Amino acid sequence: MTMETKQQLAAELAAIEKWEKEQKQLGIWDKMARLPFTLLDKATPKIIQNKLALLLEEVGSFVQTGGQYLVQEKSILKKIEAANPGVTVESIDDAAAVPLKKMDAVAEEIKQSRANMATVQGASTGVGGIFTLAADIPLLLGLSLKTLQEIAIVYGYDPEQREERVFIIKCLQFTSSDVVGKKAILTELAGFYDGRRQSQEMISQLQGWREVMYTYRDQLGSKKMFQLIPIAGIVFGAFTNRTAVLDAAENAAMLYKKRRLMERLHAAHSESEHSPY
Repeated sequence: MTMETKQQLAAELAAIEKWEKEQKQLGIWDKMARLPFTLLDKATPKIIQNKLALLLEEVGSFVQTGGQYLVQEKSILKKIEAANPGVTVESIDDAAAVPLKKMDAVAEEIKQSRANMATVQGASTGVGGIFTLAADIPLLLGLSLKTLQEIAIVYGYDPEQREERVFIIKCLQFTSSDVVGKKAILTELAGFYDGRRQSQEMISQLQGWREVMYTYRDQLGSKKMFQLIPIAGIVFGAFTNRTAVLDAAENAAMLYKKRRLMERLHAAHSESEHSPY
């Protein structure tokens, strides 16, 4: 496999840093989407609150053990191998050695595939308005978590490791956060980029999984309110779910790609320092 030069890696890193700056600017629609969820809480307090309580437990279980959301890596490794003719990819370590452009291509394929699934899922749960909305939120969370794990594998990281599941939750939280939250998360993730591991610190910084789920819920906010409209909820549900998965997948791909870039740049720098020439 032809690997990237230091110049190519630096150019890719510059592109990601440009993307990070863009994430620190919140659009008008995103501001509207973070409106309080009190209307929905008042309309269906028991249904929604019970679902949120279950989600809190499930997110905690995912970080600790992977729970019901842990994905099988074999199918993703096959996708990576198919994208790299003549190269054998039998493990996550093999995946980590794949050229970045190939990683990006597989990540994009997964992103589009899962977004299509989210579209169908959102349309089907948009049929029943308020009643199916309660079922839609946990289904969307599950699909998002599985998608982010698949992207982790594409860039050579193992979601069976607890620290990677923490990173995945931070990616999800990044997607759901406002400008201040995004800046804070990017700072927290610095430990992963320079080789330090701060998963335990990150867990304490989350202040319980409630913070993650409430920012996740509020991010959907007014977008999901439109799903309560009979019939029209099908269209809004499809659009909202597709957008949610696309955004989460894009953020995860960029953040994981940055980690892989930083590791390769560090390795290239070390090699040049020890070179006799």
